[in-house]
Amino acid sequence: MSSVSLLARDDVRIMVSSVCNRDTATYGKQHLTDGNPETCWNSDQGSPQRIAVDFGRPVLISSIELTFQGGFVGTPCEIFANTSGGSAVAPWWTAYPEDTNAPQSFRVPDNIAATAAAPVSRIKLVFPASSDFYGRVTVYRLDVLGREAD
Repeated sequence: MSSVSLLARDDVRIMVSSVCNRDTATYGKQHLTDGNPETCWNSDQGSPQRIAVDFGRPVLISSIELTFQGGFVGTPCEIFANTSGGSAVAPWWTAYPEDTNAPQSFRVPDNIAATAAAPVSRIKLVFPASSDFYGRVTVYRLDVLGREAD
């Protein structure tokens, strides 16, 4: 079965750690998935910054796609998930985004994918640092690809 966006449902909830100047209309979490290349989520200053996704159902993730604004890239990207089926999230794997405006895709590593057949319903992306001196992170696009759990 091919991968599809796991964020394209009404029961998906996204939470972020902060919004620049608390201006949610201009820089809020809704811009992570609105499909508009001109809008973005822009965090306030300080580290770490976080994006949490509650899928509202069990899913099997194949990759995470992010488009940052160069100079405001969260790195590394520590990915946490509730692989044990409970509500708590635990470390899953770490991705290393490049400081670029280009879209980036981070596949679930093969060694994790082979052993992580258990579905997840929540993930959290933690950016402990940023390429920005003040710790701000700017993301124009977030997508999580995979399939529904059987």
